Amino acid sequence: MNPARDIALIDQLRAEPAEAAWLEFKGNNTDPEMIGKRCSALANAARVEGRDMAYMVWGVADETHAVTGTTFHPDTRKVGGNQVLPMWLANSLTPSIAFSFRVVDHPEGRVVLLEIPAATGAPVAFNGVPYIRIGSATPKLTDYPERYQRLIERLQPYRWEQGMARQFATGDEVLALLDYTQYFRLTQQPLPDNRRGIFDKLEADRLILSDVGERWNITNLGAILFANRLADFDASLARKSVRFVAYAGSNRAATVTHRLDGQKGYAVGFEGLVGYLNALLPKNEYIGAALREAHPLFPELAIRELVANALIHQDMTVTGAGPQIELFADRLEISNPGAPLVKPERMIDLPPRSRNEALASLMRRMRMCEEQGSGLDKVVSACEVFQLPPPLLRAEDNSFQAVLYGPRGFASMTPDERMRACYFHAVLKFLSGDKMKNSSLCARLGIAPKNAAQATAVINKTLEAGLIRVADPDHPRAGYVPSWA
Repeated sequence: MNPARDIALIDQLRAEPAEAAWLEFKGNNTDPEMIGKRCSALANAARVEGRDMAYMVWGVADETHAVTGTTFHPDTRKVGGNQVLPMWLANSLTPSIAFSFRVVDHPEGRVVLLEIPAATGAPVAFNGVPYIRIGSATPKLTDYPERYQRLIERLQPYRWEQGMARQFATGDEVLALLDYTQYFRLTQQPLPDNRRGIFDKLEADRLILSDVGERWNITNLGAILFANRLADFDASLARKSVRFVAYAGSNRAATVTHRLDGQKGYAVGFEGLVGYLNALLPKNEYIGAALREAHPLFPELAIRELVANALIHQDMTVTGAGPQIELFADRLEISNPGAPLVKPERMIDLPPRSRNEALASLMRRMRMCEEQGSGLDKVVSACEVFQLPPPLLRAEDNSFQAVLYGPRGFASMTPDERMRACYFHAVLKFLSGDKMKNSSLCARLGIAPKNAAQATAVINKTLEAGLIRVADPDHPRAGYVPSWA
């Protein structure tokens, strides 16, 4: 930790008018049982009070808040004869919390700071008993059902976006590390004419948070979206940059023709990345009413949405991996770490579920992806319009992959692709209030009406696979709908 920040933090805590439910000052009382109960109580009380951290401070008088110094050495304090206090405390608290003892050489004396994260997933218990702080008392939480209920209501699961990418940054460092002008442009807000106005807006979207000593914390959300250089932050965040590789052939053994490792935050670099991809894609010629028209091999809307989907829905807690885009001669593969929260076959019709709701919300505000629940519909629809094979949405061990395929006629599609195209077509028809029929599937697959039996065979295979069903068993010609409809 930063020693200057710890001194500023202690001074800010000393400036509080009195001890609080989330703050306690101690002299040299180092009784382990007392510390264990206080850890539980302060963690739970901090969450009730809407604070992210609670603190115990040794070496500060609880009445005057003057620095008196302490002889407490937490790393050498033994409990039960052979276990150091931090390890004993970690084993006694459930669920485990990332508390931190820090010895601070304050200008006025030696101080020990115990920083305690607020409860997140469940009340924090010491030896199986959760406590709460009320005034100067530390009773059992269960003895105060109204406070217990309030704590349960305020408990929130951990959000990676709320973590800190940089602590104790000066205002100048914030403005140098984040492309704040892009934030205002993309969110369509006027750029304030003063620093205070800039910081207020960034803080309102939780891209930065106020720290001690008139400094700032840059959140993971702020860094991953608006970093000028992700490498300026922790290595684990820098590895979340987008990686692009293009191959001369149809597999990874082919020669690499282009490679790009993203350096900027997602919002700052998104438009450039999509433009770079579209510029590399080969073009197909379509004959319109009078002129030949060149179109990219893959629909731009599909690329844009699938890239945004990979950024938004990745599991940020998977270390050493980030979104990856690979361009082959016949397909485009877009993958991201983390298994999806919705089954791939239901991603078109079910509302999306994201681990990164703040990231998703802000990217939608900046119009980098479609409105909630409509993106993948448009991807599948675009593939139909261009008469491309259906996209493949595939969940693997701890990752998700979306594959766009280049143009191939019905005869060149695999049986699985034909069934997937039939299923997706039935889903799109159902979502538009219609039903799939043999004739509409012929149009989707480019089958001439005289060869309608080919579409019938695909429908029968898809029925056997349980992906679709007859809409009305009493009227089989009424059409087909997804099996879950």
